[in-house]
Amino acid sequence: MSFLIKGGNVVFDNITKVSDILIINGVIEKIGENLVCENAKIIDAEGLTVIPGIVDMHVHFRDPGFCYKENIETGCNAAAAGGVTSAACMPNTSPTIDCAEIISYIKDKSENSRAKVYPIAAITRGLDGKELVDFEGLVSSGAIGFSDDGRPVENANLLRRAIIEANDLKVPIISHCEDLDIVDGGIINNGKISKQLGVKGIDRASEDSVTAREIAIAAATGCAIHIAHVSTVGSVNIIRDAKRRGVRVTAETCPHYFMLTEDILLSKDANYRMNPPLRTEEDRIAIEQAVMDGTIDCIATDHAPHSVSEKEDFLSAPNGVVGLETSLACVLTHFYHSHKMSLMDIVKLMSSNPSKILNITGGKISEGMPADIALVDLNKEWIVKPEEFYSKGKNSAFKGMRLKGKVVKTFCDGKLVFEV
Repeated sequence: MSFLIKGGNVVFDNITKVSDILIINGVIEKIGENLVCENAKIIDAEGLTVIPGIVDMHVHFRDPGFCYKENIETGCNAAAAGGVTSAACMPNTSPTIDCAEIISYIKDKSENSRAKVYPIAAITRGLDGKELVDFEGLVSSGAIGFSDDGRPVENANLLRRAIIEANDLKVPIISHCEDLDIVDGGIINNGKISKQLGVKGIDRASEDSVTAREIAIAAATGCAIHIAHVSTVGSVNIIRDAKRRGVRVTAETCPHYFMLTEDILLSKDANYRMNPPLRTEEDRIAIEQAVMDGTIDCIATDHAPHSVSEKEDFLSAPNGVVGLETSLACVLTHFYHSHKMSLMDIVKLMSSNPSKILNITGGKISEGMPADIALVDLNKEWIVKPEEFYSKGKNSAFKGMRLKGKVVKTFCDGKLVFEV
């Protein structure tokens, strides 16, 4: 079906302009004023903002192996509801994404889904940190990057070899920076709240030390490294300094790290537990500043669904929060409506920059590009109600929060995959 989106405020080519967009055969055929197409379905976008579909470079769809938490279909439904048209899924599934068969499984299951799913393969077989996977074979099968997210590579030389192999294949290594010996069973940030609650904390040195290691290896090899879910002032400073020195490092963070702090954990609600954990106000401010000054390149979600029963007990619950249906609204609320960032800056953080890092098609509205588009009511205020999520996961850190900015329609490859 062809669509003609009429009169929306379109963010494209570094400008924002009221325009029409003609979509034919899944591709943006024409952008202009007063466009006409007899066979196209008209979409009235007056008063709405039209942005490139969000590219979330860090999600956990739990498929295969943990489909009671989420699966590719429900994850993509949640993505579409949040304006996300491309999602890179992490490898800590069961079986692990470490062979061609699992890549094929993900591609087959996502073929007719409401978002594009890009597999991130494991760096090591079974995420065991001992033996590198077949990098070339996995890229040939459809992997677009490599990570041991959820289980960091502890052997520095193994990571060095992985970075070099990935660099030769022109795909990213996405590093979960965490020293498990320092973590040592901690469940929240090590600080005043962990002491107040009498629970074991995770010292920020766990993240900072491995961030420094990864950057040192990237600098020594001349290869690129991407740092996942940055949460500390220390990691921000290490990354900022590395960029000044010309090290090929990029980084992401998530909305909870610039909107929330460890103080909320006084509620003893496991839905505020994730890894890395919520930190201090000093860390939150540092993350916010790093997003605004470009030290952090992308905003992802680390969408990590768990069942309601798994999250019932504060001490024993697994780490992780969902975010696909709230990420854009969080960023608009926190940065755009506070006049800290422009729409174009937000599009770079959530669409164009992650597309470039992952080396995938997307991230911009342009003639000849796939029609991956979100129509957004920037001024729509709404309350986050996890029970209404499309995701199986209801473990949101933003439950009950009033956000400003709501996705109204989402197109993926020119198909209308979500509308309210």
